[in-house]
Amino acid sequence: MPLVEIDRKDLKDRIFHCPDIQCFREEEATKEVFYKTDFTVGAIWTMLPGQTLPIHSHEKADDIWIVIEGTAEYYPELGQKVAIQKGDIIVARPGEKHGMTNVSDQPFVMIGIAGPVPIGFIPHTLEESK
Repeated sequence: MPLVEIDRKDLKDRIFHCPDIQCFREEEATKEVFYKTDFTVGAIWTMLPGQTLPIHSHEKADDIWIVIEGTAEYYPELGQKVAIQKGDIIVARPGEKHGMTNVSDQPFVMIGIAGPVPIGFIPHTLEESK
């Protein structure tokens, strides 16, 4: 059976183009959800220089980040940091803390996939580590 060419627009709920979704805002790091199912959610995060995604965890969800542009400082635990860059894939399992700051002078973009949903959000502060 020959393959039939179809238009990408016919798969708008299955094929996504990052530049069409990403949105930078001066006020704060920006999360644009591009899909959600009963099991997972996908979002594009954009961060201008100096913007932060606060340290947090999820009680029952995995959170996978794929860096597609830029560099940043990643926080795998309170009081810890490590450089991340384009091409890196970061995995935070349930209960594992994660957050970041764009400490570079360039924009930062990553894709986040998390599940199961609802993913919840547990904020963490440096005061916890004292």
